[in-house]
Amino acid sequence: MRKIIHCDCDCFYASVEMRDDPNLRGRPLAVGGASDRRGVISTCNYEARRYGVRSAMPSAQAKKLCPDLIVVPGNMKKYREIGAQIRDIFLEFTDFIEPLSLDEAYLDVTDSGHCRGSATLIATEIRRRVHEELGITISAGVAPNKFLAKIASDWHKPDGLTVITPDQVNAFVLRLPVAKIHGVGRVTAEKLLRQGIRTCADLRHFSQIELTRDYGKFGNRLYQLCRGIDDRPVSGDGARKSASVEHTFSEDLTTYSDWQEQLTELYVRLLERLENLDDRYEVSGAGVKVKYGDFSTMTQERTSQAARISEFKHLLQQCWNKRPEPIRLLGVGVKLKDLRAELGPEQLPLPLPLPDPGIHSLSA
Repeated sequence: MRKIIHCDCDCFYASVEMRDDPNLRGRPLAVGGASDRRGVISTCNYEARRYGVRSAMPSAQAKKLCPDLIVVPGNMKKYREIGAQIRDIFLEFTDFIEPLSLDEAYLDVTDSGHCRGSATLIATEIRRRVHEELGITISAGVAPNKFLAKIASDWHKPDGLTVITPDQVNAFVLRLPVAKIHGVGRVTAEKLLRQGIRTCADLRHFSQIELTRDYGKFGNRLYQLCRGIDDRPVSGDGARKSASVEHTFSEDLTTYSDWQEQLTELYVRLLERLENLDDRYEVSGAGVKVKYGDFSTMTQERTSQAARISEFKHLLQQCWNKRPEPIRLLGVGVKLKDLRAELGPEQLPLPLPLPDPGIHSLSA
């Protein structure tokens, strides 16, 4: 039986800004781009959320919902530094950490000897340390698996701690809305609702075959999760899957020559980012993304091992040929292959030394 903690800072970027400027506390605040420069909200505090402001929302739309909204630019250097400090606190309790972002991670504390081996006490201590040392709050969920721990961390946000013990799993999952299951988006939720499925208890009336038939591979996942089953281990590999850069323009790019000019600048930035990666990674694909004035997005991808600018220009041309209209955002990126992962587990050198005749092994 595993002991898993999911930690997630509350409105991380906004919390850091409120910490550094007390005048921002208690006022609707968002971190993102300026509304007059086609900016987008990265995150916002709970005061802003009451007005309907959400992350990934255009700043101009957010200001319409909340005229008093304060939008401040982000400071990724500062956020990364604080994220590293949070991880240092995690590492004091376990080496088994799976980061999801700067401020969010799974921790496996099954074999941790800290706090008398209590996952609840470890989560409590982590929350205390983060608040006292870094001046921000972090919510946590404690459960026997990752699925339930992540749901639990969001159960009493902000600044909350929710614990689901093994004997509470069944009762907790039975009343859990299916919309809370990771991977159940709006379309899937509507499809489930049409079948009369609102909670995990409703979901259990369907067999594994029926769910797989209706929802494909995800149907098998639904069958497991509605029973509180999740065998995924906490993976501390942290391998990158991709690297990309993009830019939102203050004015739409209306001509193909404008597209090409900006592509070249983004490509230089992408190369700089790739130079900072270690030798464990190899490029396996290239892609271009454009976003139009109506916020619809188009992407074009191809297999690539070199990520040459000619390849990105070819993909850009495909986007233009399909829809030659003004764009507000352009992005370029590559898919990455982790060479270290492909090597598999390291084997012990052979031959192994023979045991000393004077030493006797004990059976388990």
